[in-house]
Formats: sequence, C-alpha cells, structure tokens
Amino acid sequence: MMVGMRVHIRPPETSDAVPYAEAVARSAEHIGAWNPVEADGFHELLRRQSSGLRTFLIIDDETLGIAGKCNVANIVRGRFGNATLGYDSYLPFAGTGRMSEGMRLIVGRCFASYPEGLELHRLEINVQPENNRSIALAKRLGFRHEGFSPRMLYVNGAWRDHERFALTAEEWPGS
Repeated sequence: MMVGMRVHIRPPETSDAVPYAEAVARSAEHIGAWNPVEADGFHELLRRQSSGLRTFLIIDDETLGIAGKCNVANIVRGRFGNATLGYDSYLPFAGTGRMSEGMRLIVGRCFASYPEGLELHRLEINVQPENNRSIALAKRLGFRHEGFSPRMLYVNGAWRDHERFALTAEEWPGS
C-alpha cells in the first residue's frame, strides 16, 4: 500500500465488490461519456489481473470510500518497458484532488524499482479530446502531449478519437 496525504492506493480485493459496484453505479453519468459503465464487472476485473494488467484502487483515507480506479494495462517488458494508464474517478470524490493525489502514487509505483514498483520506463495516457478533466489530469501529472490518434479505441458503440500523452521515468520527479 502506498500512502498520500488524503488517499492511499492498493490492488483490488474480493471484499471490494460491493463498494466498487456502488461507486461505479453512483458515478455512471459522470464516467459514462468516456468509459463503459460496468458496475457488475468487478469479478471480471479481478480475473483479468496478470503481468499485462494491474489495477489500483484509490481509497479516501477519511471515509475508506473508493475515490477512483486506475488500470495499468498493456504492460510490455523488455526493451519497451511501457504501459497505458486508464482511469475513472468516482463521486463524491471527483473534483476534490484525490484522483490527482492517487494518480501520482500510481505513476510513482509504475516507475519504482522491484519489488515495490513495476519498474516501467514509459507510461501513456489516451484521452478523448472532449474529456477536458482527464486531459487536465494528464497535464498535472507532467505527461506531455504526443499526438492525435483518430478512431483509436472502441468505446460506447463507436470508434473514438484520442489525444496521446506520455511520460518517461527520467521525466518523473524523484526518479
């Protein structure tokens, strides 16, 4: 578990199924324009955890509520050392800074050395151009804009354009 000022991060556990479903359902309108809303998808998420996918929950220290989730996906080792971050913030925590704080912990974990970290070299975030809050989060974290990918990802019944952001371990403060 990594701890920030108001949140901590940890992998999901079986006991998170109900709080996760409640957080996703409560936030359906908030996240539904950008990502699939799968309140009943928790057990599938747990099943998919592997060397290529690691999920972290962002937990509010005061209430122990789930403030957000980040998937570290498409993990490729070797000379590439790369992964893609995908995230959702959940109500009532959205807009309170907890997601930024939690994502800083997750990025730090991604770049940290074994055994605590994932020892990656490069991270990417892909965001639909209209998702201003997620673009602002990527920029707050220090990710640089790398380009535009038309029809990159199939989301909510259509191929969606995405803006690409990236960050390397050398660019991360404290690396």
